[in-house]
Amino acid sequence: MTSMALAPRTALFLPASNPRAVGKARTLDCDMVILDLEDAVKPEDKDAAREAAVAAVAEGFGDRIAAIRVNAADTAEHGPDLAAIARSAAALVVVPKVEDAATAARVADAVGKPILAMIETPAGVLAAVAIAAEPGVTGLIAGTNDLKASLGIPAAAGRGGLSLALQTVVLAARAGNGWALDGVFNALADLDGLAAECREGRALGFDGKTLIHPGQISTTRAAFAPTAEEVAEARALVAAATGGAERFRDRMIEAMHVAQARHILERAGNVD
Repeated sequence: MTSMALAPRTALFLPASNPRAVGKARTLDCDMVILDLEDAVKPEDKDAAREAAVAAVAEGFGDRIAAIRVNAADTAEHGPDLAAIARSAAALVVVPKVEDAATAARVADAVGKPILAMIETPAGVLAAVAIAAEPGVTGLIAGTNDLKASLGIPAAAGRGGLSLALQTVVLAARAGNGWALDGVFNALADLDGLAAECREGRALGFDGKTLIHPGQISTTRAAFAPTAEEVAEARALVAAATGGAERFRDRMIEAMHVAQARHILERAGNVD
């Protein structure tokens, strides 16, 4: 994978065809904005959305990472999307329904930018390790809605049937030293449910979560942030470590635990 900065905790999808949403995104406390040219845009608005996305990333989103999601490889819009993004100021390209490493490599070469590959089908899950290993790929996104549909899991069912797929996405991303982002949560008014799914995602090893509404940002940001107790523990561990295997607060630690503690402090913005 292509190495980039610290993974985002909150990655907000929004229609590139909606100028009001694009403008509002510049005021939101999210880590990444993903301007969508795919599912959120009507067929008749695809050309205008593409132009609007290029213009929006040229204006910038402050310190937020600016990404554009292209239409899938089997659509007529895919080629024009890649050509436009290649000359744009987008930092990342989000590619839906990636099912093989060759597709990831082709898109990365075409745009000359790092890509986030969405794993949304059984074939994508089974190829996730190879996809994540591609030099132009900086991370994987679990496309949970499409995964549910392609696996025949009822939309109203929980995520139990996705457990193997979700863990595979995390394993593949980590094997490639890249980001792993969890899928979206559809129930906009259910913030308790969102928080629970975020906790589950963090427990699985995801760095953050993709979102579909600004109202989901604060809950997700808090859920994926290290707790005050974790930060205090990490700080104490780093300060106490002298190298090699040693005892710390009635448990054994070694270099691996120090690295984990430093990562917690980095996520919390407390690295000295």
